[in-house]
Amino acid sequence: MKKKVIVAMSGGVDSSTAAYLLKKNGFEVVGVTMCLGVNPAESKKAHCCGAKEIEDAKAVCRKISIPHYVFDFSKALKEKVIANFIDEYSNGRTPNPCVVCNRELKFGSLLKKAKALGFSLLATGHYARLGRYKGKSVIKKPKDRIKDQTYFLYSINKKILDSVIFPLEGYAKAQVREIARRAGLPVADKPQSQDICFIPDKNYKKYLLQMGIKLSPGDIVDEKGKILGRHKGLVNYTIGQRAGLGVGSLGPLYVKALDTKRNSLVVAGKNRIKAKGLIAEKFNLHVDRLPEKVWVKIRYGHVSVKSRVFLKNGCLRVIFGQPQEAVTPGQSVVLYDKEVLLGGGIIKQGIY
Repeated sequence: MKKKVIVAMSGGVDSSTAAYLLKKNGFEVVGVTMCLGVNPAESKKAHCCGAKEIEDAKAVCRKISIPHYVFDFSKALKEKVIANFIDEYSNGRTPNPCVVCNRELKFGSLLKKAKALGFSLLATGHYARLGRYKGKSVIKKPKDRIKDQTYFLYSINKKILDSVIFPLEGYAKAQVREIARRAGLPVADKPQSQDICFIPDKNYKKYLLQMGIKLSPGDIVDEKGKILGRHKGLVNYTIGQRAGLGVGSLGPLYVKALDTKRNSLVVAGKNRIKAKGLIAEKFNLHVDRLPEKVWVKIRYGHVSVKSRVFLKNGCLRVIFGQPQEAVTPGQSVVLYDKEVLLGGGIIKQGIY
């Protein structure tokens, strides 16, 4: 009896090729596109949802002769992802909505729906692979380390891993496109979507203003509280930012903290913005016990650094092997044992 699998299809080449490979390997495949209620017509770039993406996914499903359905998750996006995004920015933090979306929608609501419909597996086009670590199912880094998306998967529940499959785990991106071309998939050369799906053209400041966040100018201060100038609203700044501060100094200044209580932008010299560690909360572990030393990433694009980790009083404490810049509250810190994803959490504060 064929295994029944739902494939989350965004209309892009990765999820489309994942569906093709599963069908080719004998699975009973159904494609599903999550309608999130966003309006990509405002953007000139490709998105992961919207009318065009739904049509592209349908076209692929017709090509490989599998059913295609659209599930409405617009309410869930607003309540579980967008609300969190706005709340985090309102409190001076910089969230990662893709992490929340994976946990709450793709590997949460969609997986539950798949199970209710009698499907044993959910597949996505993520570049990640499944494996074993100390006798337990875990997520590991894929063959294509450049496209590695395990950073965005740390927050999903480890209990669902036996119900998940990553068909692209053994392929590089270039191979995926070539497979799609040879299969005649209509999205083989479609550009990749990199924007946050509900924010047109990465203009998150405009979006936040539209959603009711107000720009409240305030003081730019140094670490001792000395006023150096005025900022244009904290939402305009990010940790580690240098350009656009508009304050004079004997040397370059960088954003060190967003003080929402005082509506102050705290700046410091480069040697003062490097953190020796961090404290994280809301952590999710895929293993029963963490090694004393792990590899840590504090942002998706950052190079990992070997660090020591401690769990204490409901928080995750990380001490870096080398000081790190731009430790940003709201972002995710993700832990690895070489290629094994151990888990991660939300950065609460840096340790300086």
